[in-house]
Amino acid sequence: MKTGTSEWKRGLVSGIPIALGYFAVSFTFGIVAVSSGLNWQEAVLISALNLTSAGQFAGLNIMIASGTYFEMALSQLVINLRYALMSVALSQKADQSIHGIYRWLFAFFHTDEIFAVAAGEERLTRRFFSGLMVLPFFGWTLGTLAGALGGSILPDMICDALGLALYGMFIAIFIPAAKGSRKVMAVVALAICFSCCFYYIPGLNRISSGFAIIISAVAAAALAAAVLPSEEV
Repeated sequence: MKTGTSEWKRGLVSGIPIALGYFAVSFTFGIVAVSSGLNWQEAVLISALNLTSAGQFAGLNIMIASGTYFEMALSQLVINLRYALMSVALSQKADQSIHGIYRWLFAFFHTDEIFAVAAGEERLTRRFFSGLMVLPFFGWTLGTLAGALGGSILPDMICDALGLALYGMFIAIFIPAAKGSRKVMAVVALAICFSCCFYYIPGLNRISSGFAIIISAVAAAALAAAVLPSEEV
């Protein structure tokens, strides 16, 4: 019989690799945020209150492009909607100790990597999830702080080089999946084509970058779903 303390420690240990990865990615976010005009307090506050890498980077790009609140809200809805489905999946594993306010609290700390670990549990306990979410949160927030402060100390050449890690992160996300599935590759190719249309075609290039990203992503996914439907359930 596992005690509550041992469950919490097991969750804490399980979160170490996630925290290390988050520190590296959020370090880049801190650099990009400060170089885009935010101060370090604002950058850290964004990470502490959002805890979503793709959503934060997309939101930062919309702010840089002087996008509207509607663009911001819609982009975050599209990007983070997957967490609703993940939460439904985890709710099937949650035991009776996860109820009420704990469901709201755990939903805030729910990320892709935390989901991957939590989904491997036969029964998800409150103690385990409480331990699992601690280090990733601090890794993400402290990484942003280090990047935001280090960005003002490190040479511009190094900051510019580290800024490329953002694009490397996105490439690392979709390339492995695209290599293993022609359907995913088709979605990526369609999204690239739509994005190029919004950049080069007169008239379309007047649409703000925020809406262009949203339309390209949704249109590519919808077209691929219609032409190449998945048989998996």
